[in-house]
Amino acid sequence: MNNTIIKSLFQHTISMSKFIFLITFIDMLIYHSPFYKYAISNLNIDSINGLLTFFSVLVSLFTVTAFLLFLIAAILPSIMKVFAIIIFLCNSLALYFVNTYNVILDKTMMSNVFNTNMSEATSYYDPKIFLYIVFLGILPSLFISKIKIEKAKRVRLVAYALSTAAIGVFIMYLNATTWLWLDKNAKILGGLSMPWSYSINAIRYIRTELKKDNKQILLPKANFLDNNKMLVVLVIGESARAADFSLYGYKRETNPQLKKQDILVLKNSTSTATYTTASIHSMLSYTGSDSDSYEPLPNYLQREGVDVIWRTNNWGAPPLHVKSFEEAGELKKSCKGDGCDYDEVLLTNLDKEILSSKKNKIFVVLHTAGSHGPTYYKKYPKKFEIFKPVCKSVDLKECTNQELINAYDNTILYTDYFLNKTINTLKKLKNIPVLLIYASDHGESLGEYGLYLHGTPYSIAPDVQKHIPFILWESKSFIKEKGFKTPYVKRQNSYGQNDIFHTILGAFDLRSSIYNKQYDLLEK
Repeated sequence: MNNTIIKSLFQHTISMSKFIFLITFIDMLIYHSPFYKYAISNLNIDSINGLLTFFSVLVSLFTVTAFLLFLIAAILPSIMKVFAIIIFLCNSLALYFVNTYNVILDKTMMSNVFNTNMSEATSYYDPKIFLYIVFLGILPSLFISKIKIEKAKRVRLVAYALSTAAIGVFIMYLNATTWLWLDKNAKILGGLSMPWSYSINAIRYIRTELKKDNKQILLPKANFLDNNKMLVVLVIGESARAADFSLYGYKRETNPQLKKQDILVLKNSTSTATYTTASIHSMLSYTGSDSDSYEPLPNYLQREGVDVIWRTNNWGAPPLHVKSFEEAGELKKSCKGDGCDYDEVLLTNLDKEILSSKKNKIFVVLHTAGSHGPTYYKKYPKKFEIFKPVCKSVDLKECTNQELINAYDNTILYTDYFLNKTINTLKKLKNIPVLLIYASDHGESLGEYGLYLHGTPYSIAPDVQKHIPFILWESKSFIKEKGFKTPYVKRQNSYGQNDIFHTILGAFDLRSSIYNKQYDLLEK
């Protein structure tokens, strides 16, 4: 019976409306398991109201999908088969990432997709991705490619679109009691609906980028209160969460080196975003936001006469115009030792480069690879694999929670070593006052609430993705230069990345109309 229906489907030409309803049915059947799982887990499905709400979820999903497909068909009817094939292939990839990492494909996540470099992107791939592509992408596409579609009048397709919308709205109106739940969960449901989650949010992200003025607004002229020697080093961490730093009360000793240093650990510190590019923008912005309308701190300092050195083992920096921009690959050519494949490469001849500067004011940024997942075990040398056994799968759900935590904690152990080595390197610069600031771009989820990695919309992201380590170290000559008796930082109930810009201006004794001493952590 079923074979007869399938043969009939391939041998006869079907109408465009039937084709669209077929695509909608396949889309809802194959690609929405996370969507349904979320809805069911957040509803009392045993109650009448729960069943009615779930029915409304299905109706809204069907209505939106069919309505949009009818509109697309009305505009470009000749491409509908190709469009359906593209949808299925993209859906298979999207479903892999949603199932594997429990991500939500909202605008924030699409920003991550567009801003991820190739080496990082490949670290997310597990061999089972090919199973998704073959069985959920290629096979449905082959099925669709065999179907013959008769030509359709645009007016009729528009009529179908409007009729579908009208019927859907009418049914939803009858279930008006379910609207509150749908409104409350719309953001997450929208980020799990295929293909509209990634396609519409990708368009939203691209539109935002196109609207941006490529010319950064220059910040106002500034002046130095003195011409004394001063070095500020900003170390940007990656995916480090305060919850796994023993300096912040973690039960494991993950900071055996830093605890011996005379450092200032800023409690209750948070990021402004849960993904790299936005967080770095906020660190370097005088407004403390992720907007890049204004020139970032490195460009501003360079323009005001500071020597700026940016060394990176990562990505996501804003457009930079600085004296020296050095990537890990270039630094590795002069590096020696086992640490050259890791963040230590950023310290290669750093002291020599600082001493060679002819300027009195020097700003150094070290952008680390830190604790970026899912391949945590690749972020540190083998000798730092202290906590065992470790997770070595990119599908983090395949590992035990302890294996995942072990691998991640080893990255924090290595970060502790790297920061300690950086401080010891700076201590050798006897006659130069030095301020070191370390702050992570964001935190990380390690399976809490079923979430992994980062990038969850900030409004619903768990604290582990927002609470970050924020640490200061001041050299003895810096303390003396500033007139402090001991290492000093302003006492506040909380700290954030928006403090960094103004604290660095304060350290350099650089003043302009945008300087805000409220956010200067060194201002008494």
